[in-house]
Amino acid sequence: MNVLVIGANGQIGKHLVEQLAQEGKHQVTAMIRKPEQADALKELGARVVMGDLEGTVDELAEAMKDQNAIVFTAGSGGSTGPDKTLLIDLDGAVKTMEAAEKQGISRYILVSAYGADQRSKWPEEIKPYYVAKHFADRALFASDLNYTIIRPGGLKNEPGTGRVAVGTDLKPGSIAREDVARVIAASLQEEKTYRMAFDLIAGDHAVSDALGKL
Repeated sequence: MNVLVIGANGQIGKHLVEQLAQEGKHQVTAMIRKPEQADALKELGARVVMGDLEGTVDELAEAMKDQNAIVFTAGSGGSTGPDKTLLIDLDGAVKTMEAAEKQGISRYILVSAYGADQRSKWPEEIKPYYVAKHFADRALFASDLNYTIIRPGGLKNEPGTGRVAVGTDLKPGSIAREDVARVIAASLQEEKTYRMAFDLIAGDHAVSDALGKL
């Protein structure tokens, strides 16, 4: 498959680009907004294409040309305000869904957040982020795309273990970003994840075993 990673310059995105390139099963393309990001991602093994989540649906569809699957792991980042969160994490995500449909691409993986489906779990201090994730998830549910929504717990920068827990109502937990990337990569062609949304935290099961039990 030709896989486009949106948010490739982010921490999960870089892990995913590197893992997909090393596995060699798929051709990975990194969508970037700034030309100076290109060299580092090329060194990880990706092709690069320019695209801006604040651009138009048509422009995003053009960036998706010749792709078979889309991974959305972009985010506005912790240093921005609610306005950018809505523009990137919500509207940016929805525009990529519309662009994928426009290009006839069906496979779409969205990295959401643990608890995004349950308002009672939203931390008050970052509620706009959870609002964005919640409604991006709902837009994907309503689409015709063959989606997978991954809702990781607290994200850590420590090395991954390759051992995870997945489910639809897990207790709160955390997970290494490297392992989130592993789950994304494994989900691309794992039929048990098709049209599924699930929580993800560190656990006791190998990634393939955990996903196979969904």
